[in-house]
Amino acid sequence: MSLMNKAVGHMLSVAPMMDWTDRHCRYLHRLASRYAVLYTEMVTAPAVIHGERDRLLGFDEAEHPVVCQLGGSDPQELAQAARVVAEFGYDEINLNVGCPSDRVQSGMFGACLMANPDLVGACVAAMREAVDIPVTVKCRIGIDDRDDFPFLLDFVDRVHSISGCDTFIIHARVAILAGLSPKQNRDVPPLHYGHVHRLKRERPNLSIEINGGITSLEQARDLLTDKSDGTTLQGVMIGRAAYQTPDLMLSVDAFVANQCGFEAEARAVTTGHDLVRAYLPYIDARLSEGVRLQAMTRHMIGLFQGVPGARAFRRYLSENAHKAGAGPEVVEHALSFVPEDHDVLSKAS
Repeated sequence: MSLMNKAVGHMLSVAPMMDWTDRHCRYLHRLASRYAVLYTEMVTAPAVIHGERDRLLGFDEAEHPVVCQLGGSDPQELAQAARVVAEFGYDEINLNVGCPSDRVQSGMFGACLMANPDLVGACVAAMREAVDIPVTVKCRIGIDDRDDFPFLLDFVDRVHSISGCDTFIIHARVAILAGLSPKQNRDVPPLHYGHVHRLKRERPNLSIEINGGITSLEQARDLLTDKSDGTTLQGVMIGRAAYQTPDLMLSVDAFVANQCGFEAEARAVTTGHDLVRAYLPYIDARLSEGVRLQAMTRHMIGLFQGVPGARAFRRYLSENAHKAGAGPEVVEHALSFVPEDHDVLSKAS
């Protein structure tokens, strides 16, 4: 990770999201922001060990700083997978202790691991022993009927004491492992941001980041510091908002610079039009490798929301990007529907 990004740390990161934050999405987000920390989709330790590693772990050097999220519950498997991830050049590894899906539970990883903090600690300890890059944990505030603060504090304390892990990204919702779908688990359980601030207040030596229900950079700024006592978190992780409205990413650098007290460097990419044009060489390169256009343009669909021509932009991409032989000209034509004089920097800054 560059010195620049060590300075800004994890002030803002984009959450790992299955089927969304693939390498094409991450490249687009990196064009929009130098300072955001990007995460892979979760990949399981057995898949890393036995699967097609280039397909699962391959990424463009431009994506740095980029974190690989692993799923698993076997310390030896996770250590082996961590070594592979480190060899690929990732900046960090994150252990998934937050996903509530049935598939994840049946594999004994994800949120259900919160019931076994000693095992989580052993997993993280094994990974930290295996690699020289940081290993972090992303979890919920609790599981099922355990959404009380003591449960979260005990989990974090035990994982930290066993493994030495000092960075926790907390999704401020409980995970309901029986009765709610993964989609419902992203919305139905109430948010308890206060748990995350209290955790930082009671464990000031730990690096604590907050995640869950954050839809704007204004909200992100407000959540960084507890107004009641000034307790300040180390970062904010944004999920669906960053993906569904990619324009938001255009304001991340100004947000991070403001929070960290420095002046953001001038950017060549400041509008949606700039972002699409900057993405075209990447699209062309991937097409020559056999990647289908739709695999890349699907991450652009949320651009230009609220701008005249946005609907036509989305429709044209949706109707044409999947066709055999579709190339950059499809993107250029879709872009022509959006008047450039209406394309302004995201209002999220």
